Amino acid sequence: MIINQYLDATYLKTAAQANISEFENQQKVLDLVDEAISHGYKLIMIRAKYISTAKKMLSESNSEVLIGTVIDFPEGNSSIENKLEEAKKAIFLEADELDFVINYKAFKQGEINLIKEEVLACTRLCIENNKGVKFIIEVAALSTAEIIVISQLIKEVVLTNFEATVAKKVFVKSSTGFFKTEHNKPNGATLETMKLISENAKPLQIKAAGGVRDYGTALKMISLGVDRIGTSSAKEICTKQEINSTEY
Repeated sequence: MIINQYLDATYLKTAAQANISEFENQQKVLDLVDEAISHGYKLIMIRAKYISTAKKMLSESNSEVLIGTVIDFPEGNSSIENKLEEAKKAIFLEADELDFVINYKAFKQGEINLIKEEVLACTRLCIENNKGVKFIIEVAALSTAEIIVISQLIKEVVLTNFEATVAKKVFVKSSTGFFKTEHNKPNGATLETMKLISENAKPLQIKAAGGVRDYGTALKMISLGVDRIGTSSAKEICTKQEINSTEY
């Protein structure tokens, strides 16, 4: 197993969030692109404003690394129409995969039909444009029962409305990594939450995001059926595998 191809190397902070200049923030993105080319990650996850520059760098390097971006990030409470408009702009910029923050607050309030409509519309837009689609459910905001229900709901909408082959292009993703929890509780993927998603979302793809920072945890995630790992520690994870492979 080559772990590199499970990794979505991620940098999604704005300059303000990182407390640095826009120039410095863009440089972080460029450094991530260089790193992805060197290590052969599956994808880099960046803000839409950097897609064109990253695309040019990848093309010049003949790299097969994909580009993903986030939609309605990190709150997820925009209208379906606004989500689709933002997604269309990302598609125009030639993003390969779009990660939508699902309206998890509306879900928690029982607005199930809204969530079904959102999943259907966003999936249809991406599939029609040959793009991968991920739905971020924000596990830290949900109870165990809610994680099960929303994972099943997304699966049901996709399998009911699209051919089975589409399931390989649709992901249920754990987290934004930006959710504020109380008492320093985990705000991203845990082994427990990813097990729940795997049991209830398959045959859709699943992505663990937030909190996967080391090789050992990444391996455990993959053993649970995780198909992709979003992490800001991709280099460290790959380096550990490289070290291990030279020891045998």
